[in-house]
Amino acid sequence: MSLKRAREVLEIEAAAIKALIKNIDKDFIQAVDAMASCKGRVIVAGMGKTGIVGRKLSATLSSTGTPSIYMHSAEAVHGDLGQVTRDDVVILISSSGETEETVRLLPLLKKIKCQTIAITGGIKSSLAKHCDLVINVGVDREGCPLGLAPMASTTATLAMGDALAACLIDRKNFKREDFAFFHPGGSLGRRLLLTVEDIMRKGTYFAKVRDTALVKDVLLSITQARCGSACVINAKKQFVGIFTDGDLRRHLEVGAGVLTQRVDEVMTKNPMTISKDRLAAEAFDILTQKKVDELPVVDAKGALVGLLDVQDLLKAGLAR
Repeated sequence: MSLKRAREVLEIEAAAIKALIKNIDKDFIQAVDAMASCKGRVIVAGMGKTGIVGRKLSATLSSTGTPSIYMHSAEAVHGDLGQVTRDDVVILISSSGETEETVRLLPLLKKIKCQTIAITGGIKSSLAKHCDLVINVGVDREGCPLGLAPMASTTATLAMGDALAACLIDRKNFKREDFAFFHPGGSLGRRLLLTVEDIMRKGTYFAKVRDTALVKDVLLSITQARCGSACVINAKKQFVGIFTDGDLRRHLEVGAGVLTQRVDEVMTKNPMTISKDRLAAEAFDILTQKKVDELPVVDAKGALVGLLDVQDLLKAGLAR
């Protein structure tokens, strides 16, 4: 293995990306404008390895607020062209600008009257001549020692696609919350979308007892609910305190008589609570900072509606 070769490839590809900066011109700006104002979808078409890069660009656009699909150039002339409407913007990717299957689409796209953008290294190619806008991703040399396999060219294309997507994020004022909406299964989505109400224990899944209950009966309620504490309410069903394992241990140190005491005599009064509409991620941060395991959950009027347990938050993947 030649480490010298590995370093050389990285240097070539880094130089290729840096050289793209001078190619950010009026066509690039107009391309961003076209995609931002597109009433349909941004359709990305390509073949081979540049097609794979096109798939990535399309996926990035979709996940950052710009509806997009990938269309294989060869499949397009066998029916997939039916996906394209005049409201769409079509990005055609070809390193040389002469890829037969991609160039073949040009007259058909002209008939559809959609806007076309070429991403190519061949600025004098057939693709460049017949597209409405041209983004130059030409490179001086490939990283391949044979000069055959596309390496620097695909890296440059990938980077330019990211530059387009980043500008669209700014243009559309796309926020972290928007990103989370499109990625509900990811950790960011969970942190920005899940609320306390989504995760909290409700009904019989948490212990809720009267303030007059004896501790021994409260312990039975905790066991039946399979949780680590009991929320205490008064005759008016107002939340007044919480009885935890810690409360029990502290009073047992004095004597076993705690078991026959009323729970309101030994509970933690006026404990920290959280509203059901707060983000679950906020609740997790509170539990971590305060070093507690449970938070009683209350509604806007302060009525007890549930219990949030740190284990449930961990199961939901809220830990960073």
